[in-house]
Amino acid sequence: MIKTSLFLSESYQDGWADYERSIRSDTFPVWDYIILTASNAHQAQSFQRQIDARKKYLPARTVIGIIPDEGGVRVGSGGATLSALKWIRERDGFEGKRILVIHSGGDSKRVPQYSTLGKLFSPVPHVRPDGRSSTLFDEFIIAMSAVPSRIREGMLLLSGDVLLLFNPLLIDYSGHGAAVISFKEDVETGKNHGVFLRGEDGYVRAFLHKQTVETLRAIGAVNDRNAVDIDTGAVIFGVDILSALWSLISTDDKLDAAKYAGFVNDRVRLSLYGDFQYPLATDSTLERFYQEKPEGDYSPQLRACRTAVWNALRPFCMKLLRLAPAKFIHFGTTMEILRLMCGGVEDYRELGWSRCVNCSMKAAAGYNSVISSRARVEDSSYLEVSYVHGDSRIGKYCVLSYIDIYNRTVPDGVVIHGLKQSDGSFVCRIYGVDDNPRENRLFGRELTGDLWDEGDAHILWFAKIYPEKRTVDEAVEAALQIYDRVKAGKPLEASGKSMATGFHDADSEAIIAWNNRMLELVHMNRIQTLIDNHQPASLARLDEPLTKIQREWYNNHLNKADYGDRMRLHYYVGTALRDKSEVAKAFSTLSNAILDSTLAGLQENRSARIQLDRHVVRLPLRVNWGGGWSDSRPIAMKTAERC
Repeated sequence: MIKTSLFLSESYQDGWADYERSIRSDTFPVWDYIILTASNAHQAQSFQRQIDARKKYLPARTVIGIIPDEGGVRVGSGGATLSALKWIRERDGFEGKRILVIHSGGDSKRVPQYSTLGKLFSPVPHVRPDGRSSTLFDEFIIAMSAVPSRIREGMLLLSGDVLLLFNPLLIDYSGHGAAVISFKEDVETGKNHGVFLRGEDGYVRAFLHKQTVETLRAIGAVNDRNAVDIDTGAVIFGVDILSALWSLISTDDKLDAAKYAGFVNDRVRLSLYGDFQYPLATDSTLERFYQEKPEGDYSPQLRACRTAVWNALRPFCMKLLRLAPAKFIHFGTTMEILRLMCGGVEDYRELGWSRCVNCSMKAAAGYNSVISSRARVEDSSYLEVSYVHGDSRIGKYCVLSYIDIYNRTVPDGVVIHGLKQSDGSFVCRIYGVDDNPRENRLFGRELTGDLWDEGDAHILWFAKIYPEKRTVDEAVEAALQIYDRVKAGKPLEASGKSMATGFHDADSEAIIAWNNRMLELVHMNRIQTLIDNHQPASLARLDEPLTKIQREWYNNHLNKADYGDRMRLHYYVGTALRDKSEVAKAFSTLSNAILDSTLAGLQENRSARIQLDRHVVRLPLRVNWGGGWSDSRPIAMKTAERC
């Protein structure tokens, strides 16, 4: 594991160097297009805001497109791939182009705190070499910066909830047909994903999607180390396959609106993995293809589309690129994230991963978060973009996300996620770390009553149990009341938003602003931590000038500080800003404190008088022939002259 970590660390450093070249060089190979797929127009707008904030960190020669699912309905990852082809052909051709597509259009039901901003922009416990807190998207861009130099043309497709750690120099792809990137992973991990069976010729013999361990063993997909070739969600399509897929939705090389609508809709919901990869495996058959589990439901329309896909893709094969050393990290559930942030990061410390990323806290794991001096948070909990202050107490195995907690007690095993709505109100979602919003359970208990709209599945995701409140604090109180009622066995009432409607009505701009605000507070609290721990002021870093929230923090702390802390605050902030006037205030604070204490200690002696009487004092002669104290020589010499 140590050798693997060191190799991946070196690979990351190489990737970072390539990433910086992609930003600065006009000749370094870059992606011609980066396409992000989104579940709807609202999520696409959120993606766009985050891309806009990163413009100077992305290659200027790369065109970035954000494509929501057609018609605002779920069209599947295969349908989204066809939408990406349509988007590119409206602007260009496929020939000679290097294209990166990141499928990121899920609702993130199992990790609902990432629904609005998208799981693609969820936190990664890593500070980039440039000091910025990293996200999945940032890691993708860095890791894939070297890939354009490894392929002449074609499309690399990735899954937006899986982080792949590998060295792109291991990719050996001819540019024709298809290739999948696979790692060796434990069979227990593989059973929850796709698994490839490799043929003697190096091509994929079979694609096995979410099969049992017993089935995988019987087929021969498990080696003597109990590992399988896992589907990482990364697949490369050559231009010939892109043209074959384009033919499904075009006539005479022009988009056919009717054919496009027949393939890209919520009734068919084609899958990139089950529908586009399966026909490329050499042992696949059309009859078994019809029986493959779809993303949606079986239907005559799906059968017709699969027939057309089969005919288009069957002439091609899919090479298996087995990369090692490599790691596969799935950001799938709240519990997976909690385990990663609170312990799993130790496996990646050679990569610079840490349980505290741009945080000001001594306990717990955190990302862009602050815990005040009086608050207490258990080490096994995780905070992201959250502020815990006052006399708050946070229990074990909790996850706090985008929330402000003041003078509250949060029980063990609880997730609290704050979400500002587009109308200015606040919704606070609360559920258990083991709860799956795709199921009808909350804190381990089944929900009952009239909690769902007609036609909605009776699952936690659609239960209208979260009230809208005027302030964050009121929303937190309402959420904790939901916890108390469920634990007491009392029924809940339909009192507001569900997770689904809260996601659709969320103000993504406000959420991004809160993230920036928390990071600004983290920078100020880090200065306070340096002072408290007697660390040198040279470690302090701030962007000049102070933002509004930083100025408020600064003035508030100056007003409450004694002269010693006030002097240090001026000095550390002045050093961080390289502001001489602020540093001067530190010395002014010190001199004023000395003067004030001196004046306060002065005493008047009204009986003191100046004496006018003359007194003669006789002392023995003192001669210094060399050296002495600073005042001795002139006195001695003067005496000698008189002699």
